[in-house]
Amino acid sequence: MLHFSAGDIDRALTFPGLVETLRTAFREGAVQPVRHHHTVERAQGTDSTLLLMPAWTDFKAAGAAAEGHIGVKIVTVSPDNNDIAKPAVVGLYLLLDGVTGEPQALMDGPRLTQWRTACASALAASYLAREDASKLLVIGAGAQCQFLARAHAAVRPVKEIRVWNRTLANAEKLAASLRGDGFEAKAVSDLDAELGWADIITAGTISTVPLVKGAKLKPGAHVDLVGGFTPGMREADDDAIAKARVYVDTRAGATKEAGDIVQPIAAGVLKADDIVADLHELARDQKPARQSADEITLFKSVGAALEDLAAGIAVYKALKA
Repeated sequence: MLHFSAGDIDRALTFPGLVETLRTAFREGAVQPVRHHHTVERAQGTDSTLLLMPAWTDFKAAGAAAEGHIGVKIVTVSPDNNDIAKPAVVGLYLLLDGVTGEPQALMDGPRLTQWRTACASALAASYLAREDASKLLVIGAGAQCQFLARAHAAVRPVKEIRVWNRTLANAEKLAASLRGDGFEAKAVSDLDAELGWADIITAGTISTVPLVKGAKLKPGAHVDLVGGFTPGMREADDDAIAKARVYVDTRAGATKEAGDIVQPIAAGVLKADDIVADLHELARDQKPARQSADEITLFKSVGAALEDLAAGIAVYKALKA
């Protein structure tokens, strides 16, 4: 069994390449059982959560000659880790041979997740953002946001990037990193003003208070919501949802787990049937993408095991001897 570190994954993948890999994966599909959530109770301190996210090649659809793969992401969320200077979320990705079940590779879970999450958003933007979109606003400054900025720039002609974060110093660090990659990037402090400037807005936060305000969005904007991975979190307000044509990565996940979808549905602002399409339908040309230059589009990502599987296979194929 091979072992791939975060650095190995960075060397194996490119943003344009993984976007196309995910496009093919959503077009072809895979078997994705519901992710498993298990509470690990603690006698002292906060309980941890064990998450298991399996997926495998749809062998029945692919035919008897298919080789394929099985994959499972194993993640633990231990909130008390922050008190001892360790990340709260850690994990691994295990890739298996689809026929024999033999382990093929063990990979750094967080890095694989960062790549596939960003490229899923970029895949959505390839259908939903205006083709001339050149102004990108990044909301948040965590590790995921670095990947989001670079992924969007791989599918649209991004020339300017502005970064907003509650802590301005962190926004400045991300902007400096992006400038090191050749982007024209700067940190900003007035979020409302920047919402009206941006062609693409990508948000990767854990906010429970809406940050993207529909009243501030300009015609033709595309909004990409990546944070807000629980029903209690929220990155966009009801006005943004009501103004936009809404898309998701998977309908089942978004309508159950994403506060930006769950809360508007509960409030009557959005109906589940109002969601125009998911990534499967876009990749298969079954539902319409952007229809005009002036419409506002919004994509909500919650993550799908198919994305991990496709990215894991891509890493394995690139690095195996």
